[in-house]
This record gives sequence, C-alpha cells and structure tokens, in this order.
Amino acid sequence: MLEIEPTDRGGIMRGKKADAEGNQPTIGAVDDSDDYRGALKRIGGSPSDNWNHVLANQAVQTLWLGNSNKEARQRQWSATLAALIGITPKDELEGMLAAQLLASHYAAMECYRRAMIPEQTFEGRRESLSQANKLSRTYAVLLEALNHHRGKGQQKVTVEHVHVHQGGQAIVGAVNSGGGDTQKSQEQAHAPRGITNEPGTPMWGPDPERDAVPVAGSAGEAPV
Repeated sequence: MLEIEPTDRGGIMRGKKADAEGNQPTIGAVDDSDDYRGALKRIGGSPSDNWNHVLANQAVQTLWLGNSNKEARQRQWSATLAALIGITPKDELEGMLAAQLLASHYAAMECYRRAMIPEQTFEGRRESLSQANKLSRTYAVLLEALNHHRGKGQQKVTVEHVHVHQGGQAIVGAVNSGGGDTQKSQEQAHAPRGITNEPGTPMWGPDPERDAVPVAGSAGEAPV
C-alpha cells in the first residue's frame, strides 16, 4: 500500500512497508516537474509522461501475441502506439477511452479469429461469435462516450412553446416571398383551364362588321 507524503512539489509516494533499517522506499513523485514535460502527450493525453507510459503499456498488453514472432510483435506494438496517437486524446479521460477502444477491438478480433478455426464444435464457434458481438457493442458504446465527451454527439433542439403576438401570423411549412406574385399565382390556380383573362379586358368583345348576304326571294334578291 502507498502513502503520499506532502512536499513543496506536491507529494512523494512511499511504500508503507519499511525495509530492515526502517526506511520507507520512495516509489515516485507527485507533481514532479521532470514528469510533467508532456513529451508523450500525443499517446495518453496527459502532461504527465508517467501516465502516458502506463497507458501505452496497458494498451500494448491487451494484444494477443501468442502466435507472433519478434518482428510481428514489434509491428503490433508500433501499431498500437500509432492508433493511440491517431485517436489524439486531449486529456486523461480521452486517453483511457482510447486505450479501452483498442482493448475491445483486439479482443473482438481475436474472438472472430477463433470462430473461424476449422474442425471445432458448433458450440465453440457460437460462443466465440457471441463474445465478439458483445465486444463490438462495447466498442460502439465507448466510441459514443468519446464523441460525447468531445462534444460531437447528436444534438436535438425541441421547441415546446410558440407565442404569436397580435397582428402576427404563425406559418408552418415553406414560405415563398414575392408579394403580389403569390396572390396572382393563387388567382390563376383557381381559374378554369383553357381560359385566360387579363384584368380590365371584357370577356366578350363587339361583333365585327360583316358583309350583307343576298337571299333569293319572289320579289328579287334583298340583302340580309
């Protein structure tokens, strides 16, 4: 068990169990200026490089290295650090979520791999796929939590009350501006098809002058 001894720099963590001479071993320093350089902040999101080291090692230890040779292990370690840097944690919380995202991803992929092993029982394959499904859901929940922490979650705005003052109108739907054009288009919409009438023009005009047509009769021809 560790105890924290206050100092000018914050505190010193010491082991509770003393050695043979009665001295408590110093484990590490809290708020150590050498630790807060932030050289590895891109990995763990913390200005404390001790934290960034611990987080990186935790993420690396979730890898399945049983079938990997030395070269493959080195590549997997480098890929894990690259993934943490790619997620770009901005603080310790994002660093923890990033490490857990990698852990759930590695575990899910290992379950998917084991489900594809030939010559296994149906129950074994089903169990591997079931665990992979649970881990994939966990991954989705962690990703949603990370996005929510970063403020990228879906935002919904609900309008509960609409106040319309005297002389105003509440309109729901698309509103087209244009003044008189709107009234004109509405009048044309109610007009019978095939008939157009301009304002101020009578529907029926005077009959044009026609020539007289001769009609045959007993007393001779007379114009009509």
